[in-house]
Amino acid sequence: MSEIKNRDYLARIKNFSGLRFGSISPTDLDGFLDFGNRLFIFIETKFADSQLRGGQKLALERLCDACQTEHRTSILIVTNYQEEGEIDIGETIVQQYRLRGRWYTATDIKLRDAIEMFYNNFYEEQNAG
Repeated sequence: MSEIKNRDYLARIKNFSGLRFGSISPTDLDGFLDFGNRLFIFIETKFADSQLRGGQKLALERLCDACQTEHRTSILIVTNYQEEGEIDIGETIVQQYRLRGRWYTATDIKLRDAIEMFYNNFYEEQNAG
């Protein structure tokens, strides 16, 4: 299911300049997980020391917080230092995450492990209540 079906298309640059509305322009997400319409995880990857800034940060905050009213939602920002070849996103390191309206700094946790932690904590809370 997670296999890339059209690598050539994926590698092509998408130009969104025709979709500018004043100061508003599209942003992208690098990944999205939906665990049974109850837990949503959004993933954004950044290269090296790049940071989530400006309009993209605001858009992702608003998306996360809006979804949070109905579902448990988090955004995980991960860092990749690999300059060439295929990137194993599950092995990237979480830089920061947003949960319940706040940003947190992560410390040395791989994305796969962080998602499992969010998943397990969410379902433990659901079963305890």
